[in-house]
Amino acid sequence: MNKKIINIAVIAHVDAGKSTLVDAFLSQAGVFRANEEVKEQVMDSNDQERERGITIYSKNCSIEYKDYKINIVDTPGHADFSSEVERIMKTVDTVILLVDSTEGPMPQTRFVLSKALELKLKPILLINKIDKKDQRALEVVDEVLELFMELDADEEQLEFPTLFGIAREGIVQYSIEETSKNLEPLFETIIKQVGCYPLELANEPIQLQISSLAYDSFIGRLGIGRLFKGVLKENQQIVVSKNDKTTVKAKISGLFIYQGLKRVAVKEAQAGEIVVVSGISELTIGDTICDPENIDPLPPIIIEQPTMSMNFLVNTSPFAGKVGKFLTTRNIKERLEKELEVNVGLRVEPLSNSSADGFKVLGRGELHLSVLIETMRREGFEIGISRPEVIFKVDEKGNKLEPVEKVIIDVPTEFAGTVINKLNLRKGIMLDMHSDGVRDKVVYKVPTRGLIGFKTEFINDTRGEGVFVKSIIGYEDYKGKIDGRQNGVLISMANGVTLPYALNNLEERGILFVGPQVNVYDGMIIGLHSRNNDLNVNPTTGKKLTNTRASGSDDSVKLTPPKTFTLEEAIEFIEWDELVEVTPNDIRLRKKWLSENERKQHRNDPH
Repeated sequence: MNKKIINIAVIAHVDAGKSTLVDAFLSQAGVFRANEEVKEQVMDSNDQERERGITIYSKNCSIEYKDYKINIVDTPGHADFSSEVERIMKTVDTVILLVDSTEGPMPQTRFVLSKALELKLKPILLINKIDKKDQRALEVVDEVLELFMELDADEEQLEFPTLFGIAREGIVQYSIEETSKNLEPLFETIIKQVGCYPLELANEPIQLQISSLAYDSFIGRLGIGRLFKGVLKENQQIVVSKNDKTTVKAKISGLFIYQGLKRVAVKEAQAGEIVVVSGISELTIGDTICDPENIDPLPPIIIEQPTMSMNFLVNTSPFAGKVGKFLTTRNIKERLEKELEVNVGLRVEPLSNSSADGFKVLGRGELHLSVLIETMRREGFEIGISRPEVIFKVDEKGNKLEPVEKVIIDVPTEFAGTVINKLNLRKGIMLDMHSDGVRDKVVYKVPTRGLIGFKTEFINDTRGEGVFVKSIIGYEDYKGKIDGRQNGVLISMANGVTLPYALNNLEERGILFVGPQVNVYDGMIIGLHSRNNDLNVNPTTGKKLTNTRASGSDDSVKLTPPKTFTLEEAIEFIEWDELVEVTPNDIRLRKKWLSENERKQHRNDPH
């Protein structure tokens, strides 16, 4: 008790080095044993986080420095997971804004910084990766200052301290010229900038707002949040003030705090601490835990609304149920309800005016929703996924509005013309362009609709050398029709196994998505047609056997390796009348209506 507590969050754009900086914090604070083997990005513990190399969920840890306890929150840098950032901002005293010394402030930097400034936090700027050959750290400081002014920072916030560092080596220094061996300048700046949480607030009635939820298979649902006032005790009787202003009586059965990377059970916790509570079944994000004698709820946590939706449908393909364990509408409904408890950026609605069994799932972007789909797939679900659709709004005058994103691309000059042309076709408007003769940096404003399917094309057009980042900037007037995929698809018209002879003949028709000895069904998409119409083909046809033999007629068939899709690429590829069939083992593309007659009936029906 009576500890000096400071809570900080590390915020930045993707790949600026947030998780690496947290690694350095933990290492230099002595959290790891001398002989302990430590993974890089130790906070990115989720399988998908490690595979994708990004942070998806915000996480907590703590370190001790001198007589201070510093709670650290590692946050996602991708725009699709900004709801994770929004809700934890209230729990911290300051934020370390990490900016790459070469890239400067990126779209997501603007978003996370605006949330911090709205809550009157005083950020600390850390220019990272100053060991890069093309670093321009001092220019970047000026760019960040301009960003602060654009976001209406007050005079106190504009006096932000600036530090320079190499997170990978655990070094932070006060200036470019100075040298340092550790993070001490950053620790000292945090203490000077914030000071500890007011100790006198421990004498007031308890007030704890839930900013995150978790689940433990032994103790049930966990609520995570900052204790703003009072001293919270294990087995204490409390009142939960819900977001809808109703109240529920409950008891704290378990109380935990963070020590290093571990969650540790304690008998009591003081004001300022980030705590984890168990024993309250009906707990949601934004709820305030209060003293029964003094119910004083905090304002609810407001999360930005979803911008994109997909339909999660029961898998109706002929292969349904061969691999997965969870197939029914009830299974999908229960899983989505469980996800809603912890994923605040998500919404689920029943499908209206549809004969299909499933749900409309609304999220913050393709990646936000595809992470959920991938998680469900690994858990044993089989589902059909529809093409992503943006969520439109209507203003007071009845005008149709759609989400618009700021896009920054950095490409070799030789590819810039192709990329610019494609963004123009997708109703993009160029805002800025710089070139150094080798690479071009282009800033665009593009409707979210126009960016569906663009990333895969961008990677192909720039041969993997381009950098593409985007972030939602708001809603604007509807931009009109945007053309989708230019090519049709090759559709299997037979059930069976693909044969090399048939595939060899089909190669001249387009690009194949399946190899030989693959099970296919009527209505399954097996390739991209070289023309703009769909073509029904039979990939199961074998060579007719005769008694005639001729030199060269029985040579082995040499096939081009088929194009395979990741989940995100498959979702981007499909059109309105197509689905992605997701199972634990396979990702297949198919037509929504499997038989040719049904497809003809619905040919002109975009819904």
